Amino acid sequence: MSVTPKDILNKNKNLRKRVDVSEIDLDGVSIDDLTYNGKNYSEYINLMSLLENVSACQVSDAYNGISKRSGTIQNIKPVNNQKVFGSIFTAETSSDDWGTSALAIDSASEGDILFFKVSSEDKAIWGELASTCARDNGIKATVIYGSARDLDALLYMDYPVFASNFCPNAGSALGLGTLNESIEVEGTTINPGDFFIGDESGIVVIPKELFAKTMLATLEVKVKESNIIKAIESGKTLAEIVGLK
Repeated sequence: MSVTPKDILNKNKNLRKRVDVSEIDLDGVSIDDLTYNGKNYSEYINLMSLLENVSACQVSDAYNGISKRSGTIQNIKPVNNQKVFGSIFTAETSSDDWGTSALAIDSASEGDILFFKVSSEDKAIWGELASTCARDNGIKATVIYGSARDLDALLYMDYPVFASNFCPNAGSALGLGTLNESIEVEGTTINPGDFFIGDESGIVVIPKELFAKTMLATLEVKVKESNIIKAIESGKTLAEIVGLK
């Protein structure tokens, strides 16, 4: 299904319209097109058509081809195995300060992904109440280089959470952390507005200035892997396809 002039001119645009992978056009797409602004219908639809059909693994492969970096942060894992992508809102605080989490929820914009760097993992800065509030505020997900809690609830919530650990205890509502400033996690600098994608395999962070190039490379990876799958289904082995036999 392709985007037609009628779609672009239609005042009641169908934001759920999707384009087949073989017809995706990323010409002129930027990280700003993660959000529909009333003027970027074609860019938004094509970008969503790609991102909804690729994995964190494929984005990592694409980014590695551009930068020789994976974009992954190995110690952060999915808590409830949900896929999400979007623009990052950063926060940094100590493990005894869950109040900064509450402030971040109020400060972030709809569609953002909260990314916390926490001083240690001995206390949780995030749980069921924070997830509920963030979800209701339109925030897409929370990522914590630190601990979460309330897994009995988070495992079944329709709100993606990623963390490096979990524990049952929390600190206090101090609100002493910093919001939307650059942070460094495992040697990776993460800036506000950088791109995030996470799923069952883990997380990938892409610098916003390399977003467009990475998306073009991701489309190439997706098409290449789709062709490999078709070849396997036709009877070829993976060893044959990659030239080992």
